[in-house]
Order: sequence, then structure tokens, then C-alpha cells
Amino acid sequence: MIAPLIQGLKLTLRYFFSKKITLQYPDEKWDVAPRWRGRHVLTKHASGKIKCVACMLCATVCPAECIKIEGAAEPDNRKYPEKYTIDLGRCIFCGYCVEVCPRDAIEMSTAYELSEYSREALILDKEQLMEPPQPRYVSQKKAG
Repeated sequence: MIAPLIQGLKLTLRYFFSKKITLQYPDEKWDVAPRWRGRHVLTKHASGKIKCVACMLCATVCPAECIKIEGAAEPDNRKYPEKYTIDLGRCIFCGYCVEVCPRDAIEMSTAYELSEYSREALILDKEQLMEPPQPRYVSQKKAG
């Protein structure tokens, strides 16, 4: 009758003194792999112009149909996206848009903190997508 109690206590004490594997989020952040598919980012040339030429391939290949593009043309006939939106609420983060882009105009960052209080905040426009994602919370280590 006491043997099962001692056996259970032995197991509890073994795990009590072992190394902890739990992260204390948000104070401790998870180190993601470089190939992690997080928030989308539209890239620019060194001149500051967007690389996207509004070919619509990313919107065509998207299985979730979360990418909407309205193209326009400059006076020199170069196409660019006048409006470019991605609905992160619908996105399944498959990465097809990145793979199909002929100009490497869209990338997926390693940002994983994408929660918002409204669905409208998950719809990112061209200006938001051109800015790299910022960390949402500053890590604060406790002294001691």
C-alpha cells in the first residue's frame, strides 16, 4: 500500500529537480528557425521602389485567396501595385506566394506575434507590408 505512494513520489521528485523546458512567455521569446514562415514583407529596390510588378501570380496561386492586388502603370510603362492587401486572418502561411514571385518581391519574415483585437487589423495594406515587422513586446528579464 505504501509502495505505490513512494514510487509516485520518486517520479515526482525526479521531474522536480530536472531542467525546466517551459518558456515564460512573453518575458522569454522562442527562437524560430530561419525558414519559419511568419508575417509577409514586400521588398524594395535599393532606390526605394517596390520590387513588385503586379503580375498577379501570388494572388493567383494563393489557396486561401487572401491576396488582393490592383495594378497601375508608371509613365515609362513599368507596372506596380497601386493597392496590395493581404488578409492574415485568411492566410494559411503556405509560402506559395513567395515561391511563385518572379521578382522576389515578397518574403516571409520570422515574426510570429500576429494577434490583434479586431479582424480589420489583420488586413495589411501595401505600406504596412513594406515595413519590417517590429517586436510587439520588449523582453524584460527579472533581476535576481
